[in-house]
Amino acid sequence: MYKTLLAVFFITLTHILQAQQKRNNFSNWFEKIHIGGYMQIRYNGLLETNTDLSCEQCDENWGKDNNGMSFRRIRFKIKGQISPQIFFYFQPDFAKSIGENHHVGRLKDAYIDVGLDKKNEFRIRIGQSKVPYGFENMQSSSNRLPLDRDDALNSAVKDERDLGVFFYWATKEKRELIKNLRKSGLSGGDFGLFAFGFYNGQTANHFDENNEFHLVSRFSYPIELKNQVIELGIQAYSGKYVVTNHSQDINTNIKGYRDQRMALSFLLYPQPFGIQMEYNFGEGPEFNKTTNSILVKPLQGGYATFSYYTEKWNQQFYPFVRVQYYKGGKKHELDARSYTVKDAEIGIEWHPIPHFEFLAEYTFSDRRYEDFENPINHQNGGLMRIQAQLKF
Repeated sequence: MYKTLLAVFFITLTHILQAQQKRNNFSNWFEKIHIGGYMQIRYNGLLETNTDLSCEQCDENWGKDNNGMSFRRIRFKIKGQISPQIFFYFQPDFAKSIGENHHVGRLKDAYIDVGLDKKNEFRIRIGQSKVPYGFENMQSSSNRLPLDRDDALNSAVKDERDLGVFFYWATKEKRELIKNLRKSGLSGGDFGLFAFGFYNGQTANHFDENNEFHLVSRFSYPIELKNQVIELGIQAYSGKYVVTNHSQDINTNIKGYRDQRMALSFLLYPQPFGIQMEYNFGEGPEFNKTTNSILVKPLQGGYATFSYYTEKWNQQFYPFVRVQYYKGGKKHELDARSYTVKDAEIGIEWHPIPHFEFLAEYTFSDRRYEDFENPINHQNGGLMRIQAQLKF
């Protein structure tokens, strides 16, 4: 079924591209390529009250073994609208660690957008890109106020990305509004008003394990109210996830575990006061210490971020507070590690000069995270975290 649909899709797409090639002038396409990026340098060990407290998905340098200064992200963006209906985007990251090797290059994004009409209101995105699930997941880390994404929605798609094909639709007027919000550092990016697609389901830079796609769909709608913009969103995905990161003594289902979620989003963009809230619920693989096995169990959780924008002395300040809760498994971690998270963060982002930002936040964290190797593990504490960021 999937193979037949893919064949029909690519045959149709080929005809569209051939028709476009006859109409468009592709000369000097290289003049439309843009290069940018950002770099984040972070320190997590200030005023730390519990060195056993860590968050693997948040930051690999948060914890007793890795609490020195570190690069959180070193990213370069190469992109271009090389023809009226063809856009490409490529982004590697050089801040990852693989075993004992640090600052290893790894692919983040590599995709092509194909416009299906002259206004590009209908687009097909092919390649590795962000899965349209959750506003904060899709928002660039260079624009987000809290240092890390929330556990509740980010546990749905590690690294926020996967290899797939996504259809996006938005009117020209709404795309222009989204573009202006993105330029102001507010929007998560141009993911249309409606999205639908399929992807491997094992998260970015991992091969498919069961020859079954995940399906995802999202609808959001930004509304302008005088000087403010409100956006409402709903999204859901469904598939089967194969747990590949597990202890030797745990048997897993090689065909995959049911992996389904739905989420609601509400945003009031900070102009000057902002609110960002999301909540998701569903079911997925989770470690069960009673049976020392991985089972499909319910999950739920979300977050709320309150922020304010003010400008003084030709400098910008963004104070914020975020609270979050999550109860469920994290399928990509060891044994689909079982979690209960209750966190609160308070911080401020400061833009003293163009292209440079400084952020400091204090995190209050209460976390239970258990797997086969560590079946009793409940940690709580606090720490100050600081970050310098260059954007270009």
